[in-house]
Amino acid sequence: MAKEIERKFLVTDSSYRDVASESHEITQFYLSTNPDRTVRVRIMDDHAFITVKTRNKGSVRNEWEFEIDSVQAREILHETGSAENCISKIRYIVPAGEPGLCWEVDEFKGKHNGLVVAEIELPSPDTGFNLPSFIGEEVTGKKEYYNSSLVSTTDV
Repeated sequence: MAKEIERKFLVTDSSYRDVASESHEITQFYLSTNPDRTVRVRIMDDHAFITVKTRNKGSVRNEWEFEIDSVQAREILHETGSAENCISKIRYIVPAGEPGLCWEVDEFKGKHNGLVVAEIELPSPDTGFNLPSFIGEEVTGKKEYYNSSLVSTTDV
């Protein structure tokens, strides 16, 4: 069973763009937004993935992710009527300075335009890391900042 350990923060300025090593266009939609078992399909550039996640316990939760055909992912989007459960964003990858760690900074588009959130995935909950200058308030565990919650709201 795979574990996802991540911390999530609001972003205070756009300086991350200057130090990003890459960026990706992401469209993702949800087949289930139940907090006990979210099911997401993500199209990132020309790749697609289906992901199942369980409820968070602090900064830790179970996660299973599988690559799928991107044409099939778009078919799932259209055939399931999941367009209303869709999020679009640009993801910037920013080296964290510690070996093996990086920040994923998401600039949301559409109904959440202006929201920018940074996440860092960690090998264990007690792994230390430095906060870059663009990092603001920590929102780890605040469900209103989960992508699966954002699909059904415009308030954040």
